[in-house]
Amino acid sequence: MDGRNRADISPGAHVRVVRKPDQRSGKLTEGFVRDILTRSPTHPHGIKVRLESGIVGRVKEVLPKGS
Repeated sequence: MDGRNRADISPGAHVRVVRKPDQRSGKLTEGFVRDILTRSPTHPHGIKVRLESGIVGRVKEVLPKGS
């Protein structure tokens, strides 16, 4: 599942995000969602979230539960 729909993402979800400095390289950072920062229901580049580690980025992939 990609991260363009806000309804697919909830606090505690396991996701991969791209941070602003990593956008050119496409390097993904894995973590668990603490806060959803994008207010609109969809975003073409991914919903912006804050991970439990404090990292802010746009969701590129929502991972299945238990992974």
